[in-house]
Amino acid sequence: MTRHPRTGPRRGSLARKIVVLTTVVAALAVALTGLIAWQTAAHGAEQRERDQLTRQATVLSRLPAVSEALFTGAQVLAGPNGVQLAVIAPDGTVSGTAGPAVDRRSTSALLAGEPVSTTGILGGQEVLLVGQPGVRGGAVVLTEPYAVVTENTSQIRRNVIVPLVVGMLGAALAGALLARRIARPLVTAAQIAHRLADGERGVPAPVDGPRETADIGRALNVLDGALARSENRQREFLLSVSHDLRTPLTALQGYAEALADGLIEPERVPEVGGILADETRRLDRFLGDLLDLARLEADDFRLDVAPADLRALVSDAAAFWTGLCARHGVDLRLERPDRPVVVATDAFRVRQLIDGLVQNALRVTPEGAPLVLAVRPAGAGGAELQVRDGGPGLTEDDVRIAFDHGALHERYRDTRPVGSGLGLAIAHRLTGRLGAGIRVEGHGPEGGACFTVTLPSAPAA
Repeated sequence: MTRHPRTGPRRGSLARKIVVLTTVVAALAVALTGLIAWQTAAHGAEQRERDQLTRQATVLSRLPAVSEALFTGAQVLAGPNGVQLAVIAPDGTVSGTAGPAVDRRSTSALLAGEPVSTTGILGGQEVLLVGQPGVRGGAVVLTEPYAVVTENTSQIRRNVIVPLVVGMLGAALAGALLARRIARPLVTAAQIAHRLADGERGVPAPVDGPRETADIGRALNVLDGALARSENRQREFLLSVSHDLRTPLTALQGYAEALADGLIEPERVPEVGGILADETRRLDRFLGDLLDLARLEADDFRLDVAPADLRALVSDAAAFWTGLCARHGVDLRLERPDRPVVVATDAFRVRQLIDGLVQNALRVTPEGAPLVLAVRPAGAGGAELQVRDGGPGLTEDDVRIAFDHGALHERYRDTRPVGSGLGLAIAHRLTGRLGAGIRVEGHGPEGGACFTVTLPSAPAA
């Protein structure tokens, strides 16, 4: 089977786009998290050291030995991590290795019984300074080099980088798995659609998975069935058309060859000429029906909508068909109300519809049977047209396929008078173009088929 080339601009696959999108989103989230963590690392490290110094200063301020040292001015020296200690006597005297970092403002606050948490300069370096008032007056002050905070901040930041990178890689992997899961049914659906486009039929689409992908699968299965039915109808229609064309062409060819060979007696030439004319008219009528059907299928089919009196329209149609019905021994009856039945429609197309239905009914109505042409008002300002005949009628299965191309023609071509097989299909399509509806009953009041056309007060735009 010939594969049609795929046209159009090349685009990246959905799976790749999902992977890129999830990776970008993860990268943005990681970058935002990292930025926040980077900014808060220093504050967190500093706050942790201050809290630790505060706890140590509180403990020292409550120890009896240290309290005694506060009064005697004893020198209590350094602790771990470069922590330095200073004591402030009740008279404001500062002693200890951390003493130079204690300024006058901090001293005043501590002697007033207020804790202090600030920074200072000790030995030319910035230090954290935390002070706690003593239980017997005075205060304890602890300092720690700020370099310890900087080192802890760097450690925290180094520890944050690895989880962030792992998180980004994990997001990319999760995106790839998610993309594969999401794209798989879509890829399958695309492959099935391509196979259908290439003419393959009976291709089952899966209907499992999420609701949306299941809906796509069901839609593809419906499309597959619709395409198969449509192609079967087209195939049957073409077979019917070829048969209907071949019959008159065979007659034309046979008589033409006989005339060319001189096999037709002179006295039979007018008879043969009449036969050739009848077959030519039959071909012309069939081709005209095909052309009408093609026009009805076109998007630019034109309607000239204007107020039309269906009572007068049906009366004119009855006057035209009375003579033809009389020649066939058919009793044409007209049923109409006493007042006009006006709707907004295309009167020419409605008359075309009436003529097609009457011609179809006259073909199957036997001599002496009635043929009824009726019109009456309907609800919402609309109207109903009816064509009823006294012919053999239709079965329930006939009603189901009545408007398919050539369906009844193929079924009854050997038992009933038939036309081109397109009349009812044209009527059905024409009613749709008029915004109307058509239905058929297998047996009406006269015993034969009953076709009812319901016209609205005005066709939809």
